[in-house]
Amino acid sequence: MSSSQDWQNIKYTETFDAEIRGLDLRRAAGCSVSDIEGTLKHLYVLDGADQGGRGSVQDTIMAATIAAYEHYISCWKTATAAGQKSVSPLRPTRPGV
Repeated sequence: MSSSQDWQNIKYTETFDAEIRGLDLRRAAGCSVSDIEGTLKHLYVLDGADQGGRGSVQDTIMAATIAAYEHYISCWKTATAAGQKSVSPLRPTRPGV
């Protein structure tokens, strides 16, 4: 793996993990799954508004943030359907990592 991929993988993992921790805190503070889904919709809009070009660092952060939200929502809905009270999402493997 090249060093350019190394820093991107590290940044992606750091961002993803930080977002999951933040989502856990938001849920504990009373956020609903629809609140989190609303934020995800706004992240999609921000991701599409890249006409000036964010650069590779911000693209990596945005991709990890969106992936964390998608994953957390999926885990939350699965846990709710199974009658579980905690989400406990596992970090998925990023393609190429």
